[in-house]
Amino acid sequence: MVRREEKEALLPSATATPAKHDENLKWKFLGLAVALAVGVAIRYADYKLSAPARHAPQSNANLCPQADALYPQRNAKLWETLGKDFDQDSFTKRAVSWLGGAVQIPTESYDKMGPVGEDERWEAFGPFHDYLLKAFPLVHSTLTLTKVNTYGLLYEWKGSNDTLKPLLLAAHQDVVPVDPTTVDEWNYPPYSGHYDGQRLWGRGSSDDKSGLIGILSSIETLLEKKFEPTRSIVLSFDFDEETSGLHGAQKLSVALLKMFGKDSFALLVDEGGGFSEVEATTIATPGIAEKGYQDTRVTVNAPGGHSSIPPLHTSIGILSRLLVEFEANPIKPHLERATPIYDTVQCVGQYAKDIPAYLRALIKTSVHSDRALSKLESELIKNPTYKALIGTTQAIDLIQGGVKTNALPEEAWAVVNHRIATQSSVAAVQQRDTDILKSLAKDFNLNFTAFGKSLSPKDSDFAGTLTLAEAWGTALEPAPVTPTAEDSAPWQLLSGTIKATYNSHRGLDGAENVIVSPGIMSGNTDTRYYWDLTPHIIRYNHHNAGSGRALGNGVHTVNEFIEVESFVEMIKFFTTLILNTDEATTI
Repeated sequence: MVRREEKEALLPSATATPAKHDENLKWKFLGLAVALAVGVAIRYADYKLSAPARHAPQSNANLCPQADALYPQRNAKLWETLGKDFDQDSFTKRAVSWLGGAVQIPTESYDKMGPVGEDERWEAFGPFHDYLLKAFPLVHSTLTLTKVNTYGLLYEWKGSNDTLKPLLLAAHQDVVPVDPTTVDEWNYPPYSGHYDGQRLWGRGSSDDKSGLIGILSSIETLLEKKFEPTRSIVLSFDFDEETSGLHGAQKLSVALLKMFGKDSFALLVDEGGGFSEVEATTIATPGIAEKGYQDTRVTVNAPGGHSSIPPLHTSIGILSRLLVEFEANPIKPHLERATPIYDTVQCVGQYAKDIPAYLRALIKTSVHSDRALSKLESELIKNPTYKALIGTTQAIDLIQGGVKTNALPEEAWAVVNHRIATQSSVAAVQQRDTDILKSLAKDFNLNFTAFGKSLSPKDSDFAGTLTLAEAWGTALEPAPVTPTAEDSAPWQLLSGTIKATYNSHRGLDGAENVIVSPGIMSGNTDTRYYWDLTPHIIRYNHHNAGSGRALGNGVHTVNEFIEVESFVEMIKFFTTLILNTDEATTI
C-alpha cells in the first residue's frame, strides 16, 4: 500500500405491544459523543480566566500519534475507478434504492421474545432476507451464506490466501420498534424509506441498516468490477441486537468460533463511532472499548397485614430510604491515564484548534503530573455527559411494590442500572452496592443477603429481609481494550483508511484533515459476544455527525434519518477498508 499526504398502514403488525420507542436506548454512538462531550466541557468549563488565549496546538505528536492516510496500492486503479463511480448521481440513486428498500421492510425486535420457531414475530425477517437476495444478486451468487438460528446471516467471501486472517464486518438486521402512538410525529411514515433529495427517512435508516446495506453495497460493487480478494472477508449480521443479541449474535459467535477458531480474525469492525467537528477540528472516534453492565435488584421483604395497623416502616418506605442512599452517594468518577477516555482527551488537547491555552497545557501536563490530572478531572466532570462517560454510573430505572391501598406490601423492589467504567469490574460494583447499604440494613433490622452471600448474624430476630441480586443474569464486564499503539497494525490500518476515505470524498490531501482518536462506547454492541475472535475490535461505521449531536438523527426515536451523502461516504469507507485490508501484510 502507498501512504500519502404517507404514515398510514406502514407499521408492522405484532402479536404483542411493542416496546416504547426509547426503550433499550444504548447510546451506541457515544464513542463519537466522547469527543463531543470533551468539546462541550472545554467550551463551558470555568477556567477562572477573564479572556483565555487560544492558539494553535503545540507540537507533541506523542500525545495522540496519527497514521498517514492509507490508500490502496495494488488495487489503486480499481479504487480510483470506484471513487469516480461513487461520485455519480447514478450511484446515489442506487444507494437510495438499496437502503430505502431495506427500510421499507420492518424488522422490529422486542424484549423477551420467545425462541425462534415459537415466537411468530421473528418471521418478519424472512421478507428481509428475500429482499437482500434480490437486491444483491452477486453477493448471494458468490459468497457462501450460512444461516444461524434461522435468521442470523454469516457470509464468507473466500480469499485466495488461506494463511491470512480474515476481516470480519458486523451489523444487525433488527430495528427498535416504532411506538404506534408516535406515528403522527414522523415527518414521513416510519417505514416509507422516503428520500427527500438529501435525507433518507425511516426506522433503521441510520441504526443499523445503513451499516448492513453499506457493507453489502460495497461488496456488490466490488464484485461488479470483478474484484477477487486475497484475504477472506466474513460478514456477521445478527437479528436481535436491540434486545441484547441472545438469539442472534450470541449464537453467531458460537458458529464463528466453530468455523474459524479463537483469535482467528485480523480485525473486526462493527457499528459504533463516527466523526464530527469538535472545537473547529474534525475528529473521528472509533470505539476501542465498551463499558460494562450491571443491574442490581434491591428487594425488601417485610410482614404484611392491614394498613390500618401499620408498622413504623413498610417495605416500600424502607426501599425508598435505601434508594435515597444510592442517589445521595453516586460513584465518584475518576479520570485515569490508562483509559480510552483519557486518550480522547489527549487527542483533543493535541489537535483541537479552538480550546483554551490553559486547558491545552493542563492536558499536556497531566501526562506526568498527578496534580494536573486531578485539576483536569475537576474541569471535565463539570459537564454531566462527560462525567457519566469517565466513571461508573447508576440509575434507578425500575420500582415495584404493593398491590392494594389497604394492604401492607410484603415485598418492594427496584433495579439500579450501572454502566461500568473500563477500569472497574462487575465485582467492584457489586461490592460497592453492598457496602453502601450495610448500615441501613442494620438500622432497619433486616437480614441482609448480597449477591448470594449472607451478611447478617445467624439466629437473630429480624424485622424483614434485604436482598441484593443480579436482576436478569446479564452482568457484563467492561470489554477488553483494543490496542492502539503505533505498532498496532490493525489500528493503524483502520486509522489510515478513515483518513483516506475522508480525504477522497472531499478532494483533500494530507494526514490531519481528520484526526483519529480512540473512543469508548457507553452501551454495548454485538461485539460483547465476539471477544474471543480477535483482540482487534473496532466499533466504527464512518457516520458523519457534522457539528451536531451524535444521536441527533432520530436514532431510537421519531424521525430517524440519514444524510444520503453520508451514506455514500460510508460505502466508500467499507470499500477502502476491504481493499486496504486485502493488501495488508502486517495484520
